[in-house]
This record gives sequence, structure tokens and C-alpha cells, in this order.
Amino acid sequence: MILTDTHTHIYYEQDELNLLGMITRCVDQNIHRLFLPNVDIASQGMIDKLVQAYPAMCFAMAGLHPCSVKENYELEIDQIKAHVQTQKIYAIGEIGIDLYWDKSTLTIQREAFARQIEWAKAVNLPIVIHCREAFDEVFEVLEGYADAGLRGIFHCFTGNIEQANRAIELGFYLGIGGVVTYKKSGLDQVLSEISLDHIVLETDSPYLAPVPFRGKPNESSYLIHIANKLTEIYQVDLAKIAEITTANSKLIFGI
Repeated sequence: MILTDTHTHIYYEQDELNLLGMITRCVDQNIHRLFLPNVDIASQGMIDKLVQAYPAMCFAMAGLHPCSVKENYELEIDQIKAHVQTQKIYAIGEIGIDLYWDKSTLTIQREAFARQIEWAKAVNLPIVIHCREAFDEVFEVLEGYADAGLRGIFHCFTGNIEQANRAIELGFYLGIGGVVTYKKSGLDQVLSEISLDHIVLETDSPYLAPVPFRGKPNESSYLIHIANKLTEIYQVDLAKIAEITTANSKLIFGI
């Protein structure tokens, strides 16, 4: 059985002993694949270090997070692109629009999102979307690029059934994390109407830890609690959850 964490910032842990403990706990829970979303040029170096240390387990992405988008976003995207010219990456991400923290940057967030979608299409890679309080805005941008080459993951999906179906119709899988374990999230009800064929698992560690660790730092080994919640929702065993969601991740990332 192999479980896949399609979205983890495990590279933020810079203490090598603590990091080894996190990796060991992942292996103990059959979590053997970790995909690492980038946020800015500074985090790219952290990702490189982890991929070099665990090349059979850790897989890099590249992109500029919407909360990192400033007036000089074009320069930073160019720096990230230059940095990964000699690196293997499996997606452009995480990219998107976040209107929770700052609505005043919507225009440049939208521009940066579009530019990075164009980058992904040019190099034939999926995108991993960060969407917070911005479904309408994200869909508006995506629909301008809708074709067979547009694909990827709606990371940390917490939308309603209409938004889920709209994302799927555009060629995206739904990244399901710790929020699904929260009693009042309502995400379990949405997923009850969505086939497991459209789902991948993620932690977004160190954020959004699942129950029973809610409110504490998250880590990729906690993916097991998310997977166990899906066994309840879909009424299948853990091996089936692992089989389908890992197969979905392979379709997305090509590995």
C-alpha cells in the first residue's frame, strides 16, 4: 500500500533530526510519495535540499504563491524559472489567488496566476492551485485557458458541490486535506457526491492539521488520518483509498 501526500511544505523543517523523524513516521504509515509546492524563490532552495536528500520520495514543484505576489512578481517568477532550468519539477505550483489576506493585490495576483498558467502549458506540466475566498476569480482566469492541456489540482479544496463539479469539468482533481476531518466543515457531504476518481490526498503541512491534531503543527505522516476519514465517506478500506488516490496522483504528476 502506498499513500501520496500531494501537497506538503515539509521542507520548512530545517532541523535534520526532526526532519528524519518526520520522514520515518511517513514510511511507518506507508506514505512514500511527497510533493513539494513552492512559494517563492527563497523556498526553492529548501525544496532542492530535500529532493537531493530523499530523491525517491520527494518531488519538486515551482511557482510563486499568490500571497508572495508583489509589484516585482514578474522578476521573481523569472528567477524561479531560471532556478529550475536544470532541476526536475512535476508541476507549477502553488499558484492562484488569495483574497483572505489582501484584496488590494487582486489585479497583480490575477496577472501572476495567468502568467504561470501560460508557463505550465508551455512546458506541459499540471498546475497546483491555491484558492482562498476567490473561487469566482480563479474560475474566471482558468476558463480563459480551458483546453486539454489545462490540468492539475485544486489544493485544499473546501468548496461546495457546484464548485467541485466546475473544477472537475475544467480538468482538475480535488486536493483533500485535514479540513475534511473537521466536524462542521461540510466537506464530507460534498465528497459524498463526488467520485473518488477525482480525489487526491494532501496535508499542506505544517498547516491545517487533521483531527486529532487540529490546532497543532501538521506533518505529512498525519495523512493517514485524512485517508481514514475517506474510508468512512466512501465506505471502502484504506488500501482502496491509497490505490485510487495514488493512481490519481500519478496521472497528474506523471510519476
